[in-house]
Amino acid sequence: MLNIQKKISQAKAKLLVEYPFFGTVASRLKLISNDDIQTFKSDGISLEYNSDYLESLTINEMEFVFANGAMHASLAHEYRKSNRSGWLWQLSTDYAINDMLVENGLHRPDLAHYSKRFSGLYAEEIYEELKADILRDELEYEADDENDVQNPDAENPQEEQLFDEFVKATLDAEEAKEALASGLHRFFKLGLKSNVNWRDELRVAIDRFYKDDYAQMPPNKKFLHLGFYLPSSISNRFKLVIAVDSSGSVDETLLSEFLNELKFLMNTIPSYEINMLVSDDKINSHHIFYSGDRLEVDLKGGGATDFRPVFEFIQDNLQDTQLLLYFSDLEGTFPKKEPSYMVKWISPNEKEVPFGEVIILKN
Repeated sequence: MLNIQKKISQAKAKLLVEYPFFGTVASRLKLISNDDIQTFKSDGISLEYNSDYLESLTINEMEFVFANGAMHASLAHEYRKSNRSGWLWQLSTDYAINDMLVENGLHRPDLAHYSKRFSGLYAEEIYEELKADILRDELEYEADDENDVQNPDAENPQEEQLFDEFVKATLDAEEAKEALASGLHRFFKLGLKSNVNWRDELRVAIDRFYKDDYAQMPPNKKFLHLGFYLPSSISNRFKLVIAVDSSGSVDETLLSEFLNELKFLMNTIPSYEINMLVSDDKINSHHIFYSGDRLEVDLKGGGATDFRPVFEFIQDNLQDTQLLLYFSDLEGTFPKKEPSYMVKWISPNEKEVPFGEVIILKN
């Protein structure tokens, strides 16, 4: 029978050959035996494991463990966590990672978080579903301690930066060879030669400004009798402004696809308010949608395109705006002054804009 160190070496070598990205990143992880935990966990720099658990696994299952650790290490310092609860985001990410690893044919060991319910979902979507489970008293989760979250060593930022650069370089190299594992787009911003998935860009834009988190005080009293100190839920209404160019040159097929994707994203946010402006060279309509409303728009217009009325309307009526999504072909008159809020231009055309960022909408 192979001893644990030989099994580890074989599993890492096998992973490197079969899944180069996972294997390359896993080769940089510090492996630490920790029999105070039940299975394994990664903090962004090291992979801690229970020696009895790891020894009970097959080499194929060990591959899965190291691939999981490689993914957690790769994602440890990225920004998507936002203001979410740390341990719940860790759990959500673990479900998403393990689903992606199963999708790629790796052998999942027992006790690794996995559910077909989360198949194909982003960590953000899983987070919302798990949070809803907590509110319904349906989530069972045993934390090792109250700090059971990914917590990279903040005292060594240089090491973190070097690791991040290593991960990015490895991703770029594998992407250039078109050898990336399936499903990695759920975790990383991919796409050489500006080949960016506009749906992923839209998700990131919305997620950056979405604030719906758990407060650490006071605790959630529902779980205190079980010995769990879990945070209480605080939901803030997410406010978003959407402007639609109705000048007549708008591709209605792409507009419909954009709105359908937006509806899907809104399903992951429990409380929101959307101000939708339809405009050509003037504001033709203004609608407000709240959680649960049907997101529909009646395009009226046909005139020339002038973006200034939308920005003037926001300045006069929607002063607390943080994010504007403006759907347009970008053929029009722009304001001279850049607004204080973020602007994302959603367009089928690639064109230079005086401010904001363009998300290229493609069929």
